[in-house]
Amino acid sequence: MTVALMWEARAVPGRGEELLAWARAQELAARPVRREFFRAPQDRVLVVTWWDAEYDAHLPELPEPDGELVTRAVHRWRFESAGEDRGGA
Repeated sequence: MTVALMWEARAVPGRGEELLAWARAQELAARPVRREFFRAPQDRVLVVTWWDAEYDAHLPELPEPDGELVTRAVHRWRFESAGEDRGGA
């Protein structure tokens, strides 16, 4: 089974690049199958990690950044794969 963990934070205005660099520098206790980083308006940073694990498995997650770097607590979600569509006919 594939499980995805999503981590999303909003940086203090003007510190989005710093938050993104912080997220990239975080080491996890185990290596995910894949880890991808996203950014969005309002200095938001999203990190998605994919794991070959059961939905309720204990998986390492990114921590909370320093409170002076973010405007609110981190949001976290866990999803299980429902299949994929790579487009095309």
